[in-house]
Amino acid sequence: MSVNYAAGLSEYDHKGVCGLPEEVEDFETIQGKVELLKGWILDAKHVVVHCGAGISTSAGIPDFRGPKGVWTLEKQGVKTEACGISFETARPTYTHLALQALIDNGNVQHVISQNIDGLFLKTGIKRRNISELHGNFYLSECNVCASRYIRNSPSQTMGLKVSEHKCLRPHSRPCRGLLRDTILDWEDELPLAELTSAEENSLKADLSICLGTSLQINPAGNLPFTKRKNYNQKRKVVIINLQKTKHDKKADLVIHEYVDNVISQLCEQLKVKAGSYEPTADLTRSEQLFRIWK
Repeated sequence: MSVNYAAGLSEYDHKGVCGLPEEVEDFETIQGKVELLKGWILDAKHVVVHCGAGISTSAGIPDFRGPKGVWTLEKQGVKTEACGISFETARPTYTHLALQALIDNGNVQHVISQNIDGLFLKTGIKRRNISELHGNFYLSECNVCASRYIRNSPSQTMGLKVSEHKCLRPHSRPCRGLLRDTILDWEDELPLAELTSAEENSLKADLSICLGTSLQINPAGNLPFTKRKNYNQKRKVVIINLQKTKHDKKADLVIHEYVDNVISQLCEQLKVKAGSYEPTADLTRSEQLFRIWK
């Protein structure tokens, strides 16, 4: 159910630049940049992290535009059905777990994610701390009251298809809504609540950190550079990615390195310990098919 997601999308020609070479800077350069980033985090009041597919590659889920990305290989005529592991068996990466620890420690206030793999949910992240712009295979939503439910298995549909499952949220009057998947196809509009939350947090951020994203798909790619109206302090933008992005020149700091390695050094300098993944707390262990996400 990982590569099949890309295959399930409608035909779309404007998928961005694929296959750019990856770069890794030397250890001393990275160490100095991480130390600078640590200082910025400690000085910031509202840190927002923007995440792309690059934070999930170490979990075995392929990205889209990397040298071995799904769309890169497709353009080369390579079949990708057998690439990567399923969402069911994927485990949160060090970065997923570390971001949850940084949220708990007050170093990060919000995550904006373009990923649909459910790995943030497996860390136990709260709804108030994340905006998922492109949906999530482990989330269903009521088509009437917009209540969101964590699934114990990934959705078998995508494209906001309505199921026969009724909304379970208690109301003074019973909700007559039905649950639908939250996975967007190309022509679907971004969910208003998620986009609004992402825009509000991007506007408020005095430090935006982009992790494992090529920043090619909008509006997500432009959010880190949202003008801070009514705010006097200049925002700092950091891009951590193996490939160059079109926004590198606008960033205050660019680090070319594997995301896990950078976040590991950062947590060490901040003295923040990432939690461990407990399979017993896995989404798929719940006896309920749906449970409300708070």
